[in-house]
Amino acid sequence: MTRWLSIIGMGEDGLGGLSPRASSLLLDAEVIVGSNRLLALIGETKAERHEWPQPFSAVIDRIKPLRGRRTVVLATGDPLNYGVARKLLEIVPFEEMEIVPHLSSFSLAAARMGWPLGDCDMITLHGRPAANLEAFIQPDVRLLALTADGSTIAEVARRLVARGYGPSEMTVLENMGGPRENSVRFRADDFVERSFSDLNTLAIWCRPKSGAALLPRVPGLPDEAFIHDGQLTKREVRAATLAALAPYPDALLWDVGAGCGSIAIEWMRAARGARAIAFEQDAERLRMIGENADRLGTPRLKVIAGEAPPSLAGQETPDAVFIGGGMGIPGVFEAGWAALKSQGRMVANVVTLEGELHLVDLQEKYGGDLVRLDVSYLARIGPLRALKPRMAVLQWRAVKP
Repeated sequence: MTRWLSIIGMGEDGLGGLSPRASSLLLDAEVIVGSNRLLALIGETKAERHEWPQPFSAVIDRIKPLRGRRTVVLATGDPLNYGVARKLLEIVPFEEMEIVPHLSSFSLAAARMGWPLGDCDMITLHGRPAANLEAFIQPDVRLLALTADGSTIAEVARRLVARGYGPSEMTVLENMGGPRENSVRFRADDFVERSFSDLNTLAIWCRPKSGAALLPRVPGLPDEAFIHDGQLTKREVRAATLAALAPYPDALLWDVGAGCGSIAIEWMRAARGARAIAFEQDAERLRMIGENADRLGTPRLKVIAGEAPPSLAGQETPDAVFIGGGMGIPGVFEAGWAALKSQGRMVANVVTLEGELHLVDLQEKYGGDLVRLDVSYLARIGPLRALKPRMAVLQWRAVKP
């Protein structure tokens, strides 16, 4: 089939900002689909018009019946930059469409701020929890963030202040590229509630105040970064565990016996789009997982309440499995190993003699490596200092054939 679907990016400058190719496709269109705002920018046309459906998931029902007709979908800015093209590529083969981008909001914002794009982190809070911001808050980092609407700005300011980044410079860039363009600049701790255009992009220069906690995306956050009851994988062992699990973009982890969720959360922070499912049965720890996920920037963490192994059944196939708190429960390893993808990684930590015997037996049957992790920390003995050992951890690392 010929390319019947065209996805055209538009700016606030309307028709005058379109390329010759985009203008030609729009002129020849039989059907035009877009939001009320974008449809208003193109004025009257001979094409049949459809308003963008709500909720957004209804796009499938709106677009599929148009197959074979010359159809234009109007998008804001660059359709592939957190735009509608990603969703449409799920239902229409790329060979049947043409994408004509406009300047993205990120490009416009960087130009307004004088910030090289390669020096910025670019995220979207449009249709996503503002908690996603948390993983990107670092000293002197420059963030460009798409917002849901004007209300996002107050929540971002609140989170920056709560993290000790009140001196951060925030710039709200409204209606960029059009006659109503405007910008407002302030410090996060000076934010005053006011109305903003819903069409805005947020530029943030992260500035910590003295003593603000540094929470890097490299695995091994301080133990005190988590709300916990003492049952968490400690910092040094956690860093080694994440290194063995080897997070990579879009990969899925099962964290079985998740405790406060530290392994799952650090997995998700470590790679773009990394996902995790935390399995936990204790009600108080389930609450801790939710709070930690919000505070540390992983609100997409999926939490399954219930006992393992029954709670593992029917879940999406994992790329990696970590068993920390449930290795001694009959059937937990077997269920995790059976679900794990070929070439997926299994990592298990134990501290008891019985647990060690179990791992030795599994290593003999399934291969992999056994590593003992011994960590000592500074402690006082009267007026003197000594290195006090923590409980040793035996770790089994295996790759499924």
